[in-house]
Amino acid sequence: MKVVVHGGAGSAPDEPEQRRETLDEAASAGTDETDVVDAVVAAVNVLESDERFNAGVGSAVQSDGVIRTDAGLMTSDREAGAAASMPGVEHAVDVARVVMDETPHVLVDGVHAVDLAADYGVETGVDLWTDDTRERWEDLETRPEGSAKDHAEWVRERFGGSPDPRDHDTVGAVAFDGDDFAAATSTGGRWLALRGRVGDVPQIGSGFYAAPAGAASATGAGEAIAKSTLTRRAVRYLEDGLDAQAAAERSIEEFAELTGESAGVVVLDRDGNAGEAYNSEAMQTSVSASE
Repeated sequence: MKVVVHGGAGSAPDEPEQRRETLDEAASAGTDETDVVDAVVAAVNVLESDERFNAGVGSAVQSDGVIRTDAGLMTSDREAGAAASMPGVEHAVDVARVVMDETPHVLVDGVHAVDLAADYGVETGVDLWTDDTRERWEDLETRPEGSAKDHAEWVRERFGGSPDPRDHDTVGAVAFDGDDFAAATSTGGRWLALRGRVGDVPQIGSGFYAAPAGAASATGAGEAIAKSTLTRRAVRYLEDGLDAQAAAERSIEEFAELTGESAGVVVLDRDGNAGEAYNSEAMQTSVSASE
């Protein structure tokens, strides 16, 4: 089993060594599995439980003061599942797997996704607030109140179209066992995004993608990634004959030309090559392979 994990593309992170240790732990957890889906889920679970990353317990807060998580999962035989906008769910990737394995659908969201998670044994009602998150929230000079329009106007006025580069620490993993691929991505979203906002992460071909030629997981400016279908582009380059590193680099170059935004991507190809590329200040990754 070969596994590549990423901890998000954005500004240089605080505590990079501690984050590196967690990324190595996640990659190793993935390689301990014998199934590619088990591998990416195990890897992402580790990252969702570390508050240094914007997923699970480290997730961002939306405009109404609620933390909601998203995730997506896909295999190279085109099986897929995703879950979005879930309050109180640490392991969003587990819910994405429930959607893939237990329903005829691809994406379930909101309180209904939380209910589905609970019925299939995924822990819900988790307190996702950290000391850092609460401090950032409480330090705000203003907070939106009232209607959805009030929230939308507050978000638009405060942030415009450019996300905070500190909030790109979406996590993801890709795995290859010599025959099959899987890709998974999980996030806490964009800091102070409009309540109910869902970005690229649970969208097939944007935050994650897998096909017989390979798999990819993305991180970065979510709206731009969704509009340009970054991971589908990366895998398409594999299908065109590029190796994983070349496909990662080409997809990020094209993404930057199309959007002017920052992102990163990790890729695995059918020869077992790992690739990564980003145009942000930093993106931490880890690669592990079983004997």
